[in-house]
Amino acid sequence: MGKSLIEIAKSVIQTEADSVLLLKERIDQNFEEACRLIKNCKGKVILIGMGKSGHIAKKISSTLSSTGTPAFYLHPGEAGHGDLGMISQDDVVIMISYSGESDEIISLLSGIKRINVPIISMTGNINSTIALASEFHLDVSVKMEACTNNLAPTSSTTAALVMGDALAVSVMSANGFTSEDFAMSHPSGSLGRRLLTLVSSIMKKGDKIPIVSKEMLLVHSLLVMTEKSLGMLLIAEDEKLIGIFTDGDLRRSVEANYNFQELSIQDVMTRNCKSIMAHETALVAMQLMENYGTNSLPVVDSKNRIVGAIDMQTLVQAKLF
Repeated sequence: MGKSLIEIAKSVIQTEADSVLLLKERIDQNFEEACRLIKNCKGKVILIGMGKSGHIAKKISSTLSSTGTPAFYLHPGEAGHGDLGMISQDDVVIMISYSGESDEIISLLSGIKRINVPIISMTGNINSTIALASEFHLDVSVKMEACTNNLAPTSSTTAALVMGDALAVSVMSANGFTSEDFAMSHPSGSLGRRLLTLVSSIMKKGDKIPIVSKEMLLVHSLLVMTEKSLGMLLIAEDEKLIGIFTDGDLRRSVEANYNFQELSIQDVMTRNCKSIMAHETALVAMQLMENYGTNSLPVVDSKNRIVGAIDMQTLVQAKLF
């Protein structure tokens, strides 16, 4: 009786994991020099691969581009029929071929060498034609494919993908690429929206801000709190923020059995409350709320005057989660 499907799946994962771990021992000075070559590239990084290696090359080119290194994928077949002209002297080429003997890629070597473009190769054979023709070779050989017939590219493509990620992330770090930089290249993603969306663009303004004076009775203040539906009240004196009253403060007041008819809002408000300025990003607002266990924040200017209000629901509505 053969292995169960569960056993096969676990074996695949283990085989590929073992193949990836072998790569750690191959990260050396050669790898570092390859990273420096990419970092100092004045043009673009061109990824070339055929078949399954081509799919891996496409993914690596995408990862490089999104982390600050302009890159694109060039199909070796198309390159051999004119698209080789897309490569210029300021570029760097990364070739991926597990055998290192892909005819479609080998046919491009003389043309790339003629324009003096450096080549980084990823192969499973350090003595292959492509490996020997490159300035830097990265060994992505594996002991065996995860395929039960040891034929279909599985462990080998995973190893190449991980080596490509190692290159991209290492270069990203060397370039000082920040989360803000990442957001600039991902404006439609959730992280991009969080980092690029300013509090000023989504905060409640004008008569939507739940502001009351410090002398207002608590019972009357609660009507304003309910009407504005932000789960808080901002208490002002001469337009400046002096305190906040939240749903949590209301519960605590009820538990303390206060006489609501006699209290003013200043008797139960929280003084020295946290606030945010309008030029800050939505991500900063979210982090402040999480750090201080609150669902809302006053928005103030440099003179502590109230200019807006923001809450978690506003962030959700702006699709920042």
